[in-house]
Amino acid sequence: MKVIIVDDEPKAIELLRTYLSHFSNFELVKTFRNGLKALEFLNANAVDIVFLDINMPHLSGLSLSKMIPVDTAIVFTTAYSEHALESYDVNAIDYLLKPISLERFSKTITKLIDRFDSPTTTTVSTKSESIFVKSGLEIYQLQISQIDYLKKEGNYMFYFCNEKKVMARQSIAEALQQLDDNFIQIQKSFIVNFKKINAIAVDHVRIGNEQIPIGLQYKSALAAKLKM
Repeated sequence: MKVIIVDDEPKAIELLRTYLSHFSNFELVKTFRNGLKALEFLNANAVDIVFLDINMPHLSGLSLSKMIPVDTAIVFTTAYSEHALESYDVNAIDYLLKPISLERFSKTITKLIDRFDSPTTTTVSTKSESIFVKSGLEIYQLQISQIDYLKKEGNYMFYFCNEKKVMARQSIAEALQQLDDNFIQIQKSFIVNFKKINAIAVDHVRIGNEQIPIGLQYKSALAAKLKM
């Protein structure tokens, strides 16, 4: 898979370059310290993945992300957690908060591999009120507004809709891409419909009788989403 890195910090570029060198199926073809130069390159060259810093001069990462082809995977990188909410509007594969550890970077690589190697199990148009989820030999139609939360277990995603529980072979990134803006990841294994949240505690949210844990790295995005 062809990768470019866009970041105005040389040290950040070198760190990502080093991390990528551990994964042989990822080819770093170019790095940029300027969003405008990166856009010029992307207009003439196809790449699979862009590691994109959000806070850059001249052209911000968020602005650039809206000009990138929709079939190009975006991974945001930033030192500022308050940008997390804005990044969800772009359907990014992941959001890496600096300083980035190799362990955390490896999880992003797993998401990227899932994105490019796993079959798509859910389809929905931007105006659709429902999605179709393939589970085993059956296909379920789920009303988006009735989905309470999703839980990832191994290679499978579980959709919890009122009394119904539907299993699909799907990644976190694939699920987020199919759902609307009411859904937000609050822990490495959980996505919630924030309209269904009844209460919020320090370390969990409550939806009905279920307590769903909040991961530390997702707290700021959740707080921004709920305008707390």
